[in-house]
Amino acid sequence: MSKCEQCIVKEFNALKTLTKEELIRVSACKTGKHYKKGDVIFEEGETLNGVFCIRDGVCKLTKLSENGKDQVVKLIVKGELLGKRSLISNESTNLSAVALNDMEMCFIPKSEIMLDLNKNPKFTMDVLKDMAHELKDADDSLVNMAQKSVKQRLAETLLYIEKNFGTDNDGYLSIVLSREDYASIVGTATESTIRILSQFKKDGLISTAGKKIKIEDENELKRIE
Repeated sequence: MSKCEQCIVKEFNALKTLTKEELIRVSACKTGKHYKKGDVIFEEGETLNGVFCIRDGVCKLTKLSENGKDQVVKLIVKGELLGKRSLISNESTNLSAVALNDMEMCFIPKSEIMLDLNKNPKFTMDVLKDMAHELKDADDSLVNMAQKSVKQRLAETLLYIEKNFGTDNDGYLSIVLSREDYASIVGTATESTIRILSQFKKDGLISTAGKKIKIEDENELKRIE
């Protein structure tokens, strides 16, 4: 496990604004955590006693809906700090986090983060900026749900995953989601998602191999209405 002051991952989040001395102190207190694909990192309603800095891997944040199904709210990637909102608000988590592939994280205790929030205004401002950006993303997501068709939202989700997570050596999206996950992300029934993906495949926009999806015609996906 690398030291915080030497870790490149910190450059992707608010930890980059900590001083070398602060990073050395945080590094001495952190613990490394490993999660396998499908592992639950934390569940909705839990109390977090620190934040997770994602060194590698991807997890999904989900919300349990009234019908008992998990709604995928967001995908969290390498470099992000997980759990900071619950920590700062001093509330239990309102979402669950589940690993989508093997993950490596560093867990930083609450006492260390709160100390830095109180003493380092640059760090505090960066954390606030991150949270403001997350609120903006949530607003945009609500607008998309209201104004765009299910086909549009599904096409945009495929393009988003390719842009942000890349592809494997065979050109398939590196993040493999179930059809239920895709349905949850775009806010529709699993049957509808399967039907639309089949139509995309028939039209030559994508190809599939089991759960894996490859984008074949990016421009046409962008034109979906």
